[in-house]
Amino acid sequence: MNYIRILAKPFRQVKNFYHSSLTQYPTQLANPGLANPGLANPGELSNFKILQSLAKPVISSDKRCMVSVVIGSYNRRPLLEKAIQSVRDNQIRVPYEIIVIDGGSTDGSLEWLIQQKDIITIIQHNRGEFQGKPLKRRSWGYFMNLGFKSAKGKYILMISDDCLLLPNAVNLGLDKFEEVDKAGVKIGGVAFYFRNWPEDKEYYVQHTLGGKLFVNHGMYLKEALAAVDWADEERYVFYKADGDLCLKMWQLNYEIVDCPGAYVEHYYDRNEAVRQTNNAVLDHDREAYLKRWEGIYYHRYKRDLRRRVTRLYEDKTRTADQFMDLVY
Repeated sequence: MNYIRILAKPFRQVKNFYHSSLTQYPTQLANPGLANPGLANPGELSNFKILQSLAKPVISSDKRCMVSVVIGSYNRRPLLEKAIQSVRDNQIRVPYEIIVIDGGSTDGSLEWLIQQKDIITIIQHNRGEFQGKPLKRRSWGYFMNLGFKSAKGKYILMISDDCLLLPNAVNLGLDKFEEVDKAGVKIGGVAFYFRNWPEDKEYYVQHTLGGKLFVNHGMYLKEALAAVDWADEERYVFYKADGDLCLKMWQLNYEIVDCPGAYVEHYYDRNEAVRQTNNAVLDHDREAYLKRWEGIYYHRYKRDLRRRVTRLYEDKTRTADQFMDLVY
């Protein structure tokens, strides 16, 4: 059995050869007379090392990645392309990766994603049938956890596929993490200011139950996500899971802070806004949210501490103009 022939064999045979040779090789080196004919002399050690690497599954060991950008999407290719480009254009100063979790899009999104060599695409079909059976519908938390758990970065940037990052947002988020961490504060997330374009004039962050700040769009410490057991996949369908995630962090003494200067434009779909006014899913998730945190951060008969903190900011780069071709 020579090196060339081994390369042509199925992976399992190569792997078996590697494991059997691994224990024999030290003896062969010490006792040339016992050497296997296929590895007749120490000069073939370099070939053996190549086989050793081939016999192992290829797993990326890139430890340089600092930020993982996680975006969920389904059938919104025009918006998704703009969101991705805003990440690419953000001049992020550290190595980063982009992870898109697609729910089985049929509008050309998947074909486009496959062509993007800087994007890791996770496909989890969430609609239709397979082998004559309806597919199980998955929650927002389930989809986001696919990205969160796959991420290699120390920090995870979470934005929606209908969002645009304003210039330097990610670098400012990183600065805020470093600043707060150096001050000795246990930090779990950084909330970026956003607005619903074109309806809102001001950007804002939101305080949820108990007056606790949460991340609509912004950055998480991956370690904190793992500490709170990721996003809830069962309790919520689509809404409120982001607030719930941050409340779990607050409960473990992780703080969420805002980041003045880091801004996001969120495309405000008027049709979606109308649907939310009569949305059974929103009602279900809101009730589940209040029930989950009642007696902890929510007290039915006490003053509601939920609020917005707004900032008036002029974006001289007019980032939101990229949405103009979507207005109808």
